Amino acid sequence: MGSLDNATQNGSALCTKNPLLDPEEFRRQGHIIVDFLGDYYRNVENYPVRSQVEPGYLKKRLPNSAPYYPEPIETILKDVQSHIVPGLTHWQSPNHFAYFPSSASIAGILGETLAAGFDVVGFNWAASPAATELEMIVMDWLAKALSLPKSFMFSGNGGGVLLGTTCEALLTTIVATRDRALSTRAAGSNSRFVVYGSDQTHCSFHKSAKIAGINPNNIRNINTKKSSNFGLRADLLRLAVKADVEAGLIPLFLCATVGTTSTTAVDPIGPLCDVAKEYGMWVHIDAAYVGNACICPEFRTFLDGVEGADSFSFNAHKWFFTTLDCCCLWVKDPKALVSALSTNPEYLRNKESDSNQVVDYKDWQIALSRRFRSLKLWLVLRSYGICNLRKFIRKHVDMAAYFEGLVDKDSERFEVVVPRLFATVCFRISPAAIIQHRLYNGWHDHEKKHALPDSNDHDDHNHILINDINQELLESINASGSLYMTHGFVDGMFLIRFSVGASLTEQRHIINAWKTVQEHAQKVLARRFSTNDRSTSETTTTMANFTLPHPNGITPICASINVRSDEDVVTNPNAGVEYRHN
Repeated sequence: MGSLDNATQNGSALCTKNPLLDPEEFRRQGHIIVDFLGDYYRNVENYPVRSQVEPGYLKKRLPNSAPYYPEPIETILKDVQSHIVPGLTHWQSPNHFAYFPSSASIAGILGETLAAGFDVVGFNWAASPAATELEMIVMDWLAKALSLPKSFMFSGNGGGVLLGTTCEALLTTIVATRDRALSTRAAGSNSRFVVYGSDQTHCSFHKSAKIAGINPNNIRNINTKKSSNFGLRADLLRLAVKADVEAGLIPLFLCATVGTTSTTAVDPIGPLCDVAKEYGMWVHIDAAYVGNACICPEFRTFLDGVEGADSFSFNAHKWFFTTLDCCCLWVKDPKALVSALSTNPEYLRNKESDSNQVVDYKDWQIALSRRFRSLKLWLVLRSYGICNLRKFIRKHVDMAAYFEGLVDKDSERFEVVVPRLFATVCFRISPAAIIQHRLYNGWHDHEKKHALPDSNDHDDHNHILINDINQELLESINASGSLYMTHGFVDGMFLIRFSVGASLTEQRHIINAWKTVQEHAQKVLARRFSTNDRSTSETTTTMANFTLPHPNGITPICASINVRSDEDVVTNPNAGVEYRHN
């Protein structure tokens, strides 16, 4: 931070001459910050994607107390570059493939800047009519782009609201259906309410249910399996609901997911809504990630059956090039929200609200105050248009498909764990590759000596080993800083998630990412299964014979493995390991 001497010397003038919103000073500092961010985006791919700092690093760099005198923006930005940037995980890096994307854009960033500049607090219509009415218009625009039923639009007695996150969307809808159910039941019924999701439903569902007062023992996580691509089966939901009804409990709420976090699995909306309707449950569709892609006709089919739901949400800050935070929630019955969440103190009363002719968004959300989120979404929609937004999303899907193809080409070492539906690829080093490396390096006899007598125990040991190696691979890659991925854990499998969606990502980043995966896999396997009399060099070629599984997984074949040099890998990112039939 700036020196105390400089601050003391300049502090008096700054305190007396600089008003808080002087237009010319705002213009000057604004240009400096925009230039700073422009340089950041130009160089962002040169930073380690995941921050390399240790916990507590910043406390060691900054003073123990706030400065008494003001400091110039130039000095502050130097400290941002020196102290803050090293502690950032760079979500806008073209090499960020972790979690789901947080895709920014010029329109999104400048829309956020406009909203911050106006700094309105639009809790009701009178507080800023434009903020309320623009939000209503934008939400109907989006509903039409998604081909949502008219019942979700203001023109069809439904409507949409912009919230912060999916957790808020879930909490508001659970509270709305809870209060609606309580209005027709005896006191104390709340303890018997049950809410349903799958073991792949996002954790925000569980958090929201607990905040809403649902007994944690009444939150159902119905198991999913790979055979159904980890989607929630309607028949299993029916069995769970029936058992709860027979036990005297009250089915209240179902959260169906279109695009789960671990594998982007899609729950079958139509059949699930049919079950929920039989028992009078509120159905919410959480499409936080995939909902963005559903503006493309080829992905809209994943929302088939949405007409049977009561509410629907997606996060525009994930893959709609709109900065955080921006969760879009639509409901068929806004009165349910208003009834549960409205507040009408005297100091907020006004003739427009009393006339019931306007929307007061404070009654559609948990908080009272709210941001002008619709402005940035409006800029994104107008600056790019639906046509280009579809192109951006399709480009990411195509790049993910290309990465999936690279994984498939190296099928002797890697496997795609679940079918790719969108722009996220779930893969791992295959069990066959790990077992073959273990056999080749003389681990077979060693493992036999230490294996438990029960063959199932030995299988469990292999399973743990496979997961451990893939976890080691992921950490090795992330620690390098060259790219960043995260993991999922489904049906006992540790898998690596490669999610394409950063606005700056191009094909070359996909190619380099795969090269990095191959290089680290080679090192991890060599490190795990090296023997005392054999050393592995990254720049030498070694040969070995061992049995590899046939591509169809049935007939073993004899093959040779040629671990190539780094130069070969650089010139051909698919080189890594070459398999040749004897």
